[in-house]
Amino acid sequence: MCGIVGYAGERQAAPILLDGLAKLEYRGYDSAGLAVRNGASDPEIVKAKGRLKALAEKTNDGKSLLGDCGIGHTRWATHGEPSVENAHPHCSDDKNVVAVHNGIIENYQELKDKLIRKGYQFYSETDTEVAVKLIDYYYKKYEGTPVDALNHAMIRIRGSYALAVMFKDYPEEIYVARKDSPMILGLGDGESYLASDVPAILKYTKKVYYIGNLEIGRLQKGNITFYNLDGDVIEKELVEIKWDAKAAEKAGYEHFMMKEIQEQPKAVLDTLNSVIKDGQIDLSELGLDEEEIRKISQIYVVACGSAYHVGVAAQYVIEDLARIPVRVELASEFRYRKPILDPNGLVIIISQSGETADSLAALREAKSKGIRTLAIVNVVGSSIAREADNVFYTLAGPEISVATTKAYSTQLIAAYCLAVQFALTRGEITEEYYTELIAEMQTIPDKIRKVLADKERIQWFAAKQANAKDIFFIGRGLDYAISLEGSLKMKEISYIHSEAYAAGELKHGTISLLEDNTLVIGVLTQADLYEKTLSNMVECKSRGAYLCAVTSYGNYSMEDTADFVTYIPKTDAHFATSLAVIPLQLMGYYVSVAKGLDVDKPRNLAKSVTVE
Repeated sequence: MCGIVGYAGERQAAPILLDGLAKLEYRGYDSAGLAVRNGASDPEIVKAKGRLKALAEKTNDGKSLLGDCGIGHTRWATHGEPSVENAHPHCSDDKNVVAVHNGIIENYQELKDKLIRKGYQFYSETDTEVAVKLIDYYYKKYEGTPVDALNHAMIRIRGSYALAVMFKDYPEEIYVARKDSPMILGLGDGESYLASDVPAILKYTKKVYYIGNLEIGRLQKGNITFYNLDGDVIEKELVEIKWDAKAAEKAGYEHFMMKEIQEQPKAVLDTLNSVIKDGQIDLSELGLDEEEIRKISQIYVVACGSAYHVGVAAQYVIEDLARIPVRVELASEFRYRKPILDPNGLVIIISQSGETADSLAALREAKSKGIRTLAIVNVVGSSIAREADNVFYTLAGPEISVATTKAYSTQLIAAYCLAVQFALTRGEITEEYYTELIAEMQTIPDKIRKVLADKERIQWFAAKQANAKDIFFIGRGLDYAISLEGSLKMKEISYIHSEAYAAGELKHGTISLLEDNTLVIGVLTQADLYEKTLSNMVECKSRGAYLCAVTSYGNYSMEDTADFVTYIPKTDAHFATSLAVIPLQLMGYYVSVAKGLDVDKPRNLAKSVTVE
């Protein structure tokens, strides 16, 4: 949520800042702003409500905002409504301190009251303005350096923050501070960059530093220095990002979401190849040895949104193959119910960004209880990746669209690999079946391609649903897990109310919601549950529902029941989620397109939810 960029170098900063903010639009925002320094003069601040286009127009695409040092921000409103006044950057009364901020300052009212007593006035409703003026207060009170001022402010602030700050006395420098909100710093030839996510600076440099919690960074032209809370200099490793800058571009597609749907075969194959060596799954790089796997008594999968739906699917697969009890937990609820955790358990945290606030908090809760943690994340060096005991990196590459597709698919593959390897190690499956399962997983990328080849038929069907008011997704077992994700894809980008139900629960209340022509999408990939789910679909049809079915090739009798059927290639039942989710992603996408909506940036949503 929100986006931060910063630049210090020899070039004009504003065009670079605008370009970086454009790469972060997927994070969700309602206003934007820039602050640029031209030598020793006061920073020029320009802000606009709405899309980034409005800010670009105000600054003539950055050309009218001169200076080689600056910071930019796209704001997601938390404290204060979307407005120019509440947009970032914010400044002290004399422009001594100018800053942008991601996160939430929990004790802002207490700090604001203190600053008012000290003579400060406030023009906005934001917690960020409080942080700016607190930094200004300490800078003037102790007559120290920016690092001193930030240290004092960080001790007083409760909450989460990624701060980028410019000081009047240091015209070619930017200072940053971080606690729980993501931030990376990039280094170029005579240039330094900062951003809240990699795509913003990938075009300019692949050499980055990851700043840790309660650390401060000083950006000068071509040089970055780090400090701890005591003001001591600390050393950091310079890391090279492996993503290609072109991977974060649309490459001719109308929307990032469609591009990322089409990239799923490669993303799944790359993730598989990262752990399958010579026909065997090798988890040694994750840090899990066989003895540790055998000791696992309970698995807790903790995640949010689509990652939670991966957990629901993983529960079925792990329990069936490895025979380990699995609980799936919403990260936003995990720590608040004071969970009772088995000391020999394993907590698996799933997060695309590795910065999801609730998931990070759940990870820390588990670690505080001494439980082993494993992260499934897509972003190298992210907070969850750094703090977990073990990490399984998915290789989805940058995912820009707010609605996840390829990250979801790679998380599923990671879960399959864990389930299959755990099953063999614990003696629950034979070597022969183990080999068959691996071989079948390796066919999934090509089978996804076959499903994608049917997208025109799905587009035709989806276009007819643009005026739907309610859509039900139903399934049993793993098909219920698929339905959860299909429903979320539909509602988050098409704004059509949709719900997923375990098909057997329809008669326990839900079926009363059915009206004539209500669309019911049934998922039927599990052979042993096919007839039962088919019976539930017939019940819906008898009450006037319009039926769509997602099922495996060969189940052609389904066309006698459903009004529209889309087929997926046959695969081992444990892996059907990877194929059946594809037509559901396409349906959500094409319904949104038919309604003329902003597919990549749905209203009220952000890509990375970095605040609670």
